[in-house]
Amino acid sequence: MSKSPAKTSRRKTARHEAAAELLLEIGTEELPYEFIAPALAALKEHAERLLGEARLATGAVHTYGTPRRLVLVVEGLATHQAAVVKEAMGPSKSVAFDQAGQPTKAAVGFAAGQGVPVERLQVRQTPKGEYLFAVKQDAGRPARAVLLELLPQLVGRLSFPKAMKWNEAGVRFARPVRWLVTLYGGVLLPVEAAGIKAGTRTYGHRVIGGGKAVTVRDFRSYRQALERHGVLVEPDRRRAAIAEQLERLCAKAAVRLNVDEALLDQAVFTTEWPYAVVGDFKPEYLAVPSEILMTSMKEHQGFFSVRNRTTGQLAPHFVAVTNNQLKDMSLIRAGNERVLAARLADAKFFFDEDRRTKLEDRVKKLSGVTFHQKLGTMAQKQERVRRLAGFLAAHLNQDDEVVRACARAAALCKADLLTGIVGEFPELQGIMGGEYAKHDGEPEAVAQAVREQYLPRALEGELPKTLPGQVLSLADRFDSIAAFFHVGMMPTGSEDPFALRRHATAIVRIVLEGKLRFDLSPVIDEARTAVREHGFKPAPDAEAQGKRRITEFIFERVRHYGRTVHGLRDDVMDAVLRAASHAAVDLVDLLLKMKALQTVTARPEFDPLIVGFKRASRIVEKEQWDRRPVDAALFTDAAETELHRQVGASRKEFDQQMGKGQYEQALDALVRIKPAIDAFFAGVMVNAEEAALRSNRLSLLKDVEELFRSFADFSRIMVQGS
Repeated sequence: MSKSPAKTSRRKTARHEAAAELLLEIGTEELPYEFIAPALAALKEHAERLLGEARLATGAVHTYGTPRRLVLVVEGLATHQAAVVKEAMGPSKSVAFDQAGQPTKAAVGFAAGQGVPVERLQVRQTPKGEYLFAVKQDAGRPARAVLLELLPQLVGRLSFPKAMKWNEAGVRFARPVRWLVTLYGGVLLPVEAAGIKAGTRTYGHRVIGGGKAVTVRDFRSYRQALERHGVLVEPDRRRAAIAEQLERLCAKAAVRLNVDEALLDQAVFTTEWPYAVVGDFKPEYLAVPSEILMTSMKEHQGFFSVRNRTTGQLAPHFVAVTNNQLKDMSLIRAGNERVLAARLADAKFFFDEDRRTKLEDRVKKLSGVTFHQKLGTMAQKQERVRRLAGFLAAHLNQDDEVVRACARAAALCKADLLTGIVGEFPELQGIMGGEYAKHDGEPEAVAQAVREQYLPRALEGELPKTLPGQVLSLADRFDSIAAFFHVGMMPTGSEDPFALRRHATAIVRIVLEGKLRFDLSPVIDEARTAVREHGFKPAPDAEAQGKRRITEFIFERVRHYGRTVHGLRDDVMDAVLRAASHAAVDLVDLLLKMKALQTVTARPEFDPLIVGFKRASRIVEKEQWDRRPVDAALFTDAAETELHRQVGASRKEFDQQMGKGQYEQALDALVRIKPAIDAFFAGVMVNAEEAALRSNRLSLLKDVEELFRSFADFSRIMVQGS
């Protein structure tokens, strides 16, 4: 046995300089466009992880994709695994050897398990004493041998929202895999995956390239060959080509494109050789609301809509991005126009039919629409929203006209779910409700509120512009959060099937960016009461913990908003929100306090002040001291008198500034107490032997603590020395 310096683990690596390019192409039947980008991201992530775990050094890793292929290119992939020295700690020396110094079964078993002779085990000194170590030299294997095992795993690790099996291999993939290309250093890797043996041939565009097989050697020849056969393999090149074509065609037609990034993504991943064409539809369809026409073009056909450059109105044209380029595109253009005409005719029919029945007449039928199996019908949902909207409007101290508009909009808000257009295009709910409310002769404020009820539709989307719209959106979201929390269906980790985090973020944005001043606490109470009165079975602890959980859930989104939008520190936000848990919850007011507190934290005297506050707070907490009057007659030190005077003066100024909402000035009053706090701790012993003195000094510190805590929980502030 040999001895060496104490170490519990060690890994040494050596990097081979030789490297080569790896090219992997998975050729498939046409993939759903929405699957491709996530699959490429996963392909890159899995490749980097597997190669790293296999000790194969790499250069840049790239992925590319079209509807018929997922491609991985690894530059500078090492030709050999890095060598490594692996060490494992075994039993202690006292257990590994008997009194005669011979190996015990423990040592022999450890050596066998590590694959080394027992005589090559090392004894090392560790903090726990002397222990056995097994040291193994692993020179690594050639990369080709490793890749033959690794690449099938890489293909098998890709997952999709929907997958299928199509041959005896039993591999699940979004669409059948038809060919594989695996080249390393320009030489075929004879890999087999998904029942397919890899080769050196790829396939071009089905029409432009005639679907011919093309032999390739590396990524450069692969890319060039595919381009000659009608495939732009890089998504970024297709995106740039589409953007250039759209701009050119719109300029020629004197129209302005309705920019839609999601639709552009769709065009990129449904084409291999994108070519845009302009088509027309009958101007008479412009009588249908533009949202219907735009949605029909987008959802059914993937067409871009355009607007008149002068008037801004929707123009009777569209742009289609095809996966083909012919000398004469008239047939493709005519085919697209014919299909779109049929879609627009259907949309116009639904629109005309919907207007035959008033929204008010549809409301009663909402009792036949399920909101959620645990939460009753959409009629019950709408009734709760109506009740909460009225409560909110009154809580905001609005005039009677606004309150009536909120109540009327809430009474109609879900009726458009029963219309033909919304049945065909669910994303138009609310929008069509507003359109039909206007047609029915409802006041403009009511129609606009119904239209705005689902805003914002995305985390950073457009917010409601009108007060009734804000109230209706808030009421709907407060109800959803209260309802799902009531039955125990709260978000957990990354799971949020009912988008409750998005609802809470929307509440925060509407309130803060709309500067709506009201106390959330009674609104949460009202929302919970409305849900409870419908008799839904509550989850355990829903009654006892429900309000606290909802408040903290919304506070968590306030923290996210403050962090990302205003750059606020987590400890600053936590200090203000902790103090707000037992008071009125005015989000606008809380944000103003957070901003003021963060401004004051930059002052040089702030950190020492907080150190003094925390010292006072710890003493009071340790003694579990209750609020008792301070008796100035018991002061024996000038520092006590001065601190008492400063606390009284500061409280008076503090209360005045707080009442005016001047939070920085209020904090200034607290900062000015610092010298008195420092002098008190320097000259006064709190734990005096005489009980009356000790009690009086603790009460004085309690006054200091309560003054500070009336603004925020300063114990949450992180400062050096605290």
